[in-house]
Amino acid sequence: MSELKTNKISTNDQNNVAIDNALGLKSYDTTGRDALTSVAGDMIYNTTEAVPQYYNGSSWISMVTKLDLDVDALLVAGGGGGGSDRGGGGGAGGVFYATAQSLTRNTNYTVTVGAGGAGGAGGGGNNGSVGFDSEFASLTSAKGGGYGSGASNAGTGGSGGGAKFPYAAGTSNQTSTGGNGYGNAGGEDSSYGAGGGGGAGAAGSNASGNNGGNGGGGRDFTITGSTVRYAGGGGGGASNDGSNGSGGSGGSGGGGAGASGKVGNSGGNGGTNLGGGGGGADNLPRTGSGGTGGSGVVIVRYPTLSGTINVGAGLTSSTTTDDLYNVTTFTGGTGTVSWT
Repeated sequence: MSELKTNKISTNDQNNVAIDNALGLKSYDTTGRDALTSVAGDMIYNTTEAVPQYYNGSSWISMVTKLDLDVDALLVAGGGGGGSDRGGGGGAGGVFYATAQSLTRNTNYTVTVGAGGAGGAGGGGNNGSVGFDSEFASLTSAKGGGYGSGASNAGTGGSGGGAKFPYAAGTSNQTSTGGNGYGNAGGEDSSYGAGGGGGAGAAGSNASGNNGGNGGGGRDFTITGSTVRYAGGGGGGASNDGSNGSGGSGGSGGGGAGASGKVGNSGGNGGTNLGGGGGGADNLPRTGSGGTGGSGVVIVRYPTLSGTINVGAGLTSSTTTDDLYNVTTFTGGTGTVSWT
């Protein structure tokens, strides 16, 4: 037998019944709900679908209509590491942006946040390492940034790495199928200074004399509700043969600066969760290392009424609300997500 327990029921000015506290419906998952012997008018809270429901005599009806699960997604890959010994700047991680991607509730989708590539070790000319890809669902991944040249041609990646003499600059391999992909080539050397790494918004600059080339600028996105620039290329390292050159500046959007001076300076690191390329090291005495590429990021934006996101183990994330949308930002790891 059902039992109603209450401390107080009163009427308001219009003689309607008023309850002081929130009304808590009995909770069931879908399996438990379907096992009930129900009659028309029964009400529950369905924990599987995260909505209140009532029984109309033949089926359960949701009392909240969810919007379609259409998701905007920004993927930024990890930046490439800079080279050593007047090394080239690392290329920025590739950027991939897609809107209105139709997903299915209660389905697991894989998310991976790409790490940045290591800088080339000091003690001689060494290449940096390529950055790692970022991925979400079935979208084309953002490609890791190409490494800065230290001992061979610069690496190809989301954006290409900058060149050290006498090697070639890296090119972009970022694709754009199903959305918009962004990446650019690295800059060339000058027989002395090294080229800057490419960025999502511009190619890396060529070196000039003993001076390293500047990293290419990144690209602005407003998916979080604020404008943020991502994926700047690393600056090229300077040469100090004869006269001291200046390291190239890091590209706006997280690019690390190229090193200068005659004390074995290391290149600057790329910006964390910006996908910036690492800066190239200077030369003489060749002890400086190339800068590490910055880690990438994955950001998804979806209507607040389209469902509740469930983030699995292995991912670091946070969720904020921007007007009628939720924005979930993944800053590290790999794992699965789903919506209910």
